[in-house]
Amino acid sequence: MEDTIAAISTALGVGAISIVRVSGVDAIEIVNKIFDQDLLSAETHTIHYGHIIDNNEIIDEVLVSIMKAPRTFTYEDVVEINTHGGIATTNKVLELLLLNGARLAEPGEFTKRAFLNGRIDLVEAEGIMNLIEAKSDISRKLALKQVNGVVSNNIRELREKIMKLIANIAVNIDYPEYEDILEVTTKDVEKEITYIESKLNEILKQSNETSLVLEGLKTVILGRPNVGKSSILNMLLNEEKAIVTDIAGTTRDVVEGTLNLNGVYLKLLDTAGVHEASDKVEEIGINKSLGLIKDAELILLVLDNSSKLTAEDKRLLELTKDKNRIIIINKVDLNKELDLNEENTIYLSAINKTGLEELKKKIVEMFNLDSINTDMNMFVNADDIAKIKRCLNIIDKIKKNINSIEIDMIDIDLREINDILGSIIGESYDEEILDTVFKNFCLGK
Repeated sequence: MEDTIAAISTALGVGAISIVRVSGVDAIEIVNKIFDQDLLSAETHTIHYGHIIDNNEIIDEVLVSIMKAPRTFTYEDVVEINTHGGIATTNKVLELLLLNGARLAEPGEFTKRAFLNGRIDLVEAEGIMNLIEAKSDISRKLALKQVNGVVSNNIRELREKIMKLIANIAVNIDYPEYEDILEVTTKDVEKEITYIESKLNEILKQSNETSLVLEGLKTVILGRPNVGKSSILNMLLNEEKAIVTDIAGTTRDVVEGTLNLNGVYLKLLDTAGVHEASDKVEEIGINKSLGLIKDAELILLVLDNSSKLTAEDKRLLELTKDKNRIIIINKVDLNKELDLNEENTIYLSAINKTGLEELKKKIVEMFNLDSINTDMNMFVNADDIAKIKRCLNIIDKIKKNINSIEIDMIDIDLREINDILGSIIGESYDEEILDTVFKNFCLGK
């Protein structure tokens, strides 16, 4: 926190403009060393035209924005240098900043400083990353709620209720002789924790929808060779993403694509056909295909309408029976040989481009994609969800034992719930948690 940090905030490459960001107590002084205009007496929130120089050599023509603490993203002095886009120019400006006293920022360090300086909380910080990575309008709206503190405020409301309950219990324990103090009964406690329980359950219920919107639906297209998996991928994407031939085993590795469906994007993974491998390379591809089943949120299991059920088909039906699964019977344009009676079955012809809308409709129905809205509390972070479940477990324990334990024992459980909720928004934290949150941010954010 004592260092002044610098990093490139825009994507590195050829473009019209690049932005190099500097934050810290010496930010203005460091930039002033390489700028041909005086910035030390500049007013806050002003833009200055000039040149970045190195030993009297002009490096670039730039605009420099001065923003003084505390009215900045990090609550520190911040300077942003708008350079012409290009790898060489942008890197040279950054190099000069580092040579003159700045340190290269770690991933997410600007946002981390905003958190440590009290500008944002942890949920809002994660919302910034979700906003950057948003791939649909719905995911953008949901992430913006995190950034604007809507989610955090719900947690703070619950913590205020818990703290008020803890305070009342403490007064009852410490000053039992005062008659004018409202006595907190087990009935009062049960009423409050039931309310808290309902709110946490609401958050938990909505988390699955939020996860779909922000993280997408991992969808694996599975089947034996030559049943039309790659053709179905291309059909869904409306492009020739995967190579399609009549030769069995053409796909030997995973081919990826993305489909936006009702504002939720499907991460489509076309896999190698599952069968008895004939060589080492094919075996690796098949093992990778089978390995994707475990983490898949949706399996599109493709069968061939023109062939009887094979041993590989039966194996895949068994392996995927407990997963969210849609069975696609492809090649309905050919004579029917397949005899199968399973739920969630779609008939399709990848050659004739029929059955696609029925498949999309089935996916929408299976995951209720037509009912997703942005009026929800969201916690897509797996650690946060686990913490909420811990709180619910403690509440369940309180409710089961509420008539058989002393009120001061309930006080201990309430304090634990309060601490857990505090860790979600970062009002209690450790360095390891922060490192986990910010490690996936880009350098300039």
